[in-house]
Amino acid sequence: MEVRFVSPDLRRLDELKSEALVLSFFEDERPLRRAVGLADWRLCGQISRMIIRGRASGRLGETVLIPAQPRLPFEKLFLFGAGRIDAFDDAVVDGIVERMLTTLDRALVRTSVIALPGRTSARIEPSHAIKIFLGRAAQHPEQDRVTLIEPPDAQRAMMPVVERERRRERAESLGG
Repeated sequence: MEVRFVSPDLRRLDELKSEALVLSFFEDERPLRRAVGLADWRLCGQISRMIIRGRASGRLGETVLIPAQPRLPFEKLFLFGAGRIDAFDDAVVDGIVERMLTTLDRALVRTSVIALPGRTSARIEPSHAIKIFLGRAAQHPEQDRVTLIEPPDAQRAMMPVVERERRRERAESLGG
């Protein structure tokens, strides 16, 4: 899997060519923040209206699929509930990441843009979040390219972890 990064900026997201945008949000954090807030803005409040009408809640285990075009450059927008903020921990992150990747596999999505769970509210450190993500991603070879939505400082913290994983994979493929 190729891992790339993009800053949480609508203009930068508009430049991407991927099949799906994948976001998570907490059931008790309003207004919606960062990437999911940007998507809601671009969708003229569609996500907020879904929450108000009870069609989405952010409940842990929830998965919602929304057509993203024409307002976003992606075919699909997947929303994943992250549960309550006070119950958020590594096990929750791991479970959400696994659901994200499994859902993308089942939907035959090979290229995606993802905001990792908890990162939109800085509930998990960048280097720790990428370690959890890469651990799960190793079990999903169907994913060709993932672009992670992260600010530049988090990208700098995550890149060494991604590079170590690339070197490890390269060494394994060469039989060493």
